[in-house]
Amino acid sequence: MNPTLIGAGSIFRTAMGGEVFARLHPQLQRRFSVGLEGGEACVGRGVMDRIWHGGRWVRPFLALGATRNILVPREGRDIPFVIENVPYRDSCGRETVTFVRTFHFPYGPRRFDATMVHSPERDCVLDYLGTHQHLASDLHFTADAAGGLVIRSGEHRFREGPLDVRVPDLIGGDAEVRESYDERSGRFRIRVRVTNRHVGPLFGYEGSFRAEYRDVRGREPRQGLRPIREEARA
Repeated sequence: MNPTLIGAGSIFRTAMGGEVFARLHPQLQRRFSVGLEGGEACVGRGVMDRIWHGGRWVRPFLALGATRNILVPREGRDIPFVIENVPYRDSCGRETVTFVRTFHFPYGPRRFDATMVHSPERDCVLDYLGTHQHLASDLHFTADAAGGLVIRSGEHRFREGPLDVRVPDLIGGDAEVRESYDERSGRFRIRVRVTNRHVGPLFGYEGSFRAEYRDVRGREPRQGLRPIREEARA
């Protein structure tokens, strides 16, 4: 990618602003330049050192979410995974980027699906979770002092038919994602932690991966990557 085009037009640069985006490590800038204007997708392949969840009471909620590819109900160590970040224009005409994570457990794969759009109305990136986009979370992006990316969730909403309600804090989760680039290994490092402000840790994972970039100009995402249902409300 032409260095002068890094970040140009991407939903992430738009949400962060050019000055903050420029503070990211150059490899993170390229990775989060995925978008229709740049014409690139990013596919990461690596290993999750650890996937964990909270107490036993959390498991039924994780298992329910897993029916729509939301969160992962299993724990494990040294789990191979793939993350696919592919830009496309959704049925509402919005530029969208997939965040589809496939974890290859010994007993079979599990997916954690999300699609992201920029919401001018909410002044953030809106993260639609799962195969039917019933859950929507506000995401706020910034750069840390070392050039890493920090993502924190804000309000969560449940949307189904005419229903559009805020998920109460009692059952909601606050997510923090930290992604950095290790120059020695040439790998991205990622750590995700979801907590509930009343009961504590719910779910998380940490690991590393290498990224490759693909020209996707004029191409649709592969079959099965887009959600089954798309939510119009931003």
